[in-house]
Formats: sequence, C-alpha cells, structure tokens
Amino acid sequence: MTGDLFGNLPRRGDPPPGSMIARLIDGPMAPGRVTWIGLRPARRAPMRVVETAVAEEDSGLAGDRFAGGRNGARQVTLVAQEHLAAIAAFLSRPEVPPERLRRNIVVAGINLLALRNRRFRLGGALLEWSGECHPCSRMEEELGPGGYNATRSHGGITARVIGGGTIRLGDKVERLLDHPS
Repeated sequence: MTGDLFGNLPRRGDPPPGSMIARLIDGPMAPGRVTWIGLRPARRAPMRVVETAVAEEDSGLAGDRFAGGRNGARQVTLVAQEHLAAIAAFLSRPEVPPERLRRNIVVAGINLLALRNRRFRLGGALLEWSGECHPCSRMEEELGPGGYNATRSHGGITARVIGGGTIRLGDKVERLLDHPS
C-alpha cells in the first residue's frame, strides 16, 4: 500500500486520502461542550460527580479507577448527552442519569463518532480516539431489563490522554485535523 504525500499510510477504517469522503470527514464541524464529569474511584463504587477533572498524560483522569491502568485505550470514556436522551427513549423513561452509564464525560453538541481516528481538545487536555465504548452486561444491572440493547450504538467512545490538562464543565470539545501516527 502506498502512503499519502507525507508518507503516512491510512489508518484502518479511514477513507483514501484526498477522496471526496475524506474531504467531507475533515470538513467543518461545530465544537461541543462538556456538560457532566464523573470519576469511578473503584470497581462498582458509586460515581463521584465533579466540576473539574485533571487529565494526566498517558494515564487518564486523576481519581478514576482506569487512570494509569493496564488498558491504555480506555483512559477516558465519553458519551453524548443526545445519546442519553435516545437511551432514555428506548427504555420509555423521561431521562437516564449520566452516572448510570459509568462514563467519565458527557458532551453535548458534537457527534463523538466524527472524532474517529482523530485527536481532539477537551478543555485543557489533548485526547486521541481509541475506540467505541460498547455496552457491557452491567447495563442490565444499571438500567434494568433492556439496558444492554438500549445502549447499543449509543455507548460513546474511549480515548487516550496525549497531553494532560484540566477539564471543566462548559469547556469546549474540538476536533483537530491532525491524524495520530
């Protein structure tokens, strides 16, 4: 396979560089904003809702059980507020509290899937997409019968911390156009 003009090879799932779809994917998008932050201090422990979190480079969020852990791909988890509304609708509920999904950060106004294979700024921190955050069997426990199926395709994303910094409620979420190497 040949690289692009800069010698970079496309990442798996990326369209060919310079193609129409690649140009659309890299097109403009409005920034989102942080609406909720939670830390999981230990396995099965209640979420600790905070107004500020510190993202530590190559580690995760200070005070979260995944910080510094062996699974670097899951240093930070994010879900869209709009997806919480969809999950609630699928469960015939008026709302689903963010802590029930056990994600670290809820954002609004941005399609998290548009961050695929990209880096993004989250407040003062620099993060990199590492995958989708698929539901686990715990969703049945947290949300009741049907919880797993309600969260399918709506579980958010996982990210690595590339550059540490502080994340606060109301901070912008902005996609960067550089591709991780």
